[in-house]
Amino acid sequence: MPANVAIANGLHPVSPSPKNRPVELFSTCPSSMGAPANYTERITEVALWSEAAGCTGILVYTDNTLADPWLVSQILIQAGSSLCPLVAVQPVYMHPYSVAKMVSTLGFLHNRRLFLNMVAGGFKNDLAALDDPTPHDSRYDRLREYTLVIQGLLRGGALTFEGQFYRVKGLTLNPALAPELMPGILMSGSSPAGMTAALSTGAVAIKYPEPPSSAEASSASSGDCGVRIGIIARPQEEQAWSIAFQRFPEDRKGQLTRQIASKVSDSHWHKSLSQLSGSGTYWLVPFENYQTNCPYLVGSYENVAEVLAKYLASGFRTFILDIPAEEEEFAHTSAAFQAAFRWAAL
Repeated sequence: MPANVAIANGLHPVSPSPKNRPVELFSTCPSSMGAPANYTERITEVALWSEAAGCTGILVYTDNTLADPWLVSQILIQAGSSLCPLVAVQPVYMHPYSVAKMVSTLGFLHNRRLFLNMVAGGFKNDLAALDDPTPHDSRYDRLREYTLVIQGLLRGGALTFEGQFYRVKGLTLNPALAPELMPGILMSGSSPAGMTAALSTGAVAIKYPEPPSSAEASSASSGDCGVRIGIIARPQEEQAWSIAFQRFPEDRKGQLTRQIASKVSDSHWHKSLSQLSGSGTYWLVPFENYQTNCPYLVGSYENVAEVLAKYLASGFRTFILDIPAEEEEFAHTSAAFQAAFRWAAL
């Protein structure tokens, strides 16, 4: 391993990147949709795997069909000693003051930093059920204000804010948040509106990456950027593909569901992925069959590392991995990232 790359517990690189920001890896918490009766035990298990692997945090989804992400995050915090929940936050669900209060209270109770995954909208039917007809780009204008109010409250003092969507006067937050627990902010940056909102709030813009040969993948942009991606890597390419086909079999019902979702969605990332064709290491079958919402990289450690290295060279420094099927996936993913760091000379 090169001297300038240090790995703690396998996955988490702690040395600075060429952009003076370390590479951070997040896992994803299993969804409560269709979850078994032992859901609490399952997410606790995945949290412990993620922490042992050295992940910075773990993404917790939100939408109308899922368990409340804040209550799920409380369980994840109590499961381990360092893993940081990456809580999906949607403006329609709660006032920015309530979000800030959750962050400061969890920090006060557990001395644990959180990350916030700022979500502009969601499924179109979910928004309609909540009587939210706000157009796509306007939702990002709202999300920008929402994020600024949360950040202002968490920094302390009395906040006065006058915006199009939110107004507060002399609002203070208690308990106050310790400065070292200020949350990291992530935000979808797949659309121009999303990228603008991310840049204006200092958020890490998260993309659903295109193949690394594409123009989109050639540059992460001037701001901090990350990707949401699944990985199935093994020592031999045949092993990886055998597992991939077994884990994500073709499903005609899922394909039809994805086609319908693509027609009714106004999400930029959804439409972009729906128009792509996966080939080689970059694999879209799980997305096309409505089994997950991100591309996958499948192949040998070196195959996967070559693609990861191109994303790293493009400036991407945050990677949100898909829900782990088993604990051993972290060891294989670590091997691919180790090779990628060598490729990218980090």
